Amino acid sequence: MDFSLSEEERSVRDWVRTFVTREIVPLEPEVLRRERAGEAGLPADELSRLQDKAKLAGVWGVLTPEEYGGMGLGAVMTALVETELGKSFVPFQFGGYADNILYLASQDQRQRYLLPTLSGELKSCFAITEPGAGSDVRAIRTSARRDGNEWVINGEKTFITGGNEADFAIVFAVTDKDAMQQAGASGGVTCFLVERDMGWRSQPIQTMGEWGPASLVFDEVRVPHEAILGEEGEGFDLAMRWIGQGRYLLPARAVGACERLIEMGMEHARNRTTFGEPIAERQAIQWMIADSAVELESLRWLVLTAAWQVDQGQDSRQGQSMAKLYGGITANQIVDRMLQVHGGMGYTRELPVERWYRELRLLRIYEGTDEIQRRTIARNLLKGHAHVRGVLG
Repeated sequence: MDFSLSEEERSVRDWVRTFVTREIVPLEPEVLRRERAGEAGLPADELSRLQDKAKLAGVWGVLTPEEYGGMGLGAVMTALVETELGKSFVPFQFGGYADNILYLASQDQRQRYLLPTLSGELKSCFAITEPGAGSDVRAIRTSARRDGNEWVINGEKTFITGGNEADFAIVFAVTDKDAMQQAGASGGVTCFLVERDMGWRSQPIQTMGEWGPASLVFDEVRVPHEAILGEEGEGFDLAMRWIGQGRYLLPARAVGACERLIEMGMEHARNRTTFGEPIAERQAIQWMIADSAVELESLRWLVLTAAWQVDQGQDSRQGQSMAKLYGGITANQIVDRMLQVHGGMGYTRELPVERWYRELRLLRIYEGTDEIQRRTIARNLLKGHAHVRGVLG
């Protein structure tokens, strides 16, 4: 059994690690200052500058197929990249990315939406969550009715990432109520590509973190029949394809955050002196660091195992759900301990610990709550789709 990285994996990881250290981490004090002032932590022009610098070095379109000029990295390599990016809270991602289901677009849609999104000319958002339909996708109420060669969309979406900045939305709406009821939402839902100019509006949602989701309102929004992505009535399958594209990537970022947090905690513990000696000599501090290191290593292998399954073409749903569940729980435990190690300073907004504390809490909610992951894991086990012997059988 070989747990070592290939030369290519190590090379890509080391380049991203250096990029994060040299280009992103130095921005953190200014990003914190801006966020405290209610401004965008990383303005669009600075993000573009960083992305262009990475592109000059050949790092662009990490998940984008090579036929579109991307790197087309495998799952393990992508997880390694996300881990390195996770070592800073600065909201950076490499350019050249588009939602995976956009690659299923028609030729005209690719020219109008996919290619401009990859180049950075357009921004998209994935709009499926509603006030009454979060984890229960089958509860979608946004509707689209046919009117000649057009569809008229009515409804509301909520907690949509990038919804305030998006030029177009990937919208899921009920087009056949009877089919939806009969097929349990595996039929009757259609996916539409809806440009902002077609009439939908967005409203920012204030959260405890710096993540800025939006609510989207569709009031008699008319779109042409050609705006359908995929086939009419098959939107549910597209939604599941998007949601399941990489649940290992969120906890991969958490691995990077936890590495950095533990390193910060150890450095503070070595330098903070009480009663004549560093607090690193206190058993209470040592146990927090030890427990965190063990949990971090466990999370790392859950993430890499799930990614390896993806690369091997195996059914990775159980592994990804486990990584997502454990990642959210573990990251929140570790950031809580490291804030405690820092004491009062950890609670201030002068250090990034408090910033991470708020950000990592979201990991237990979005793209599948803890409860949904537990439901999935238990159901797979009880129905015989997975077993407790893991990937080794």
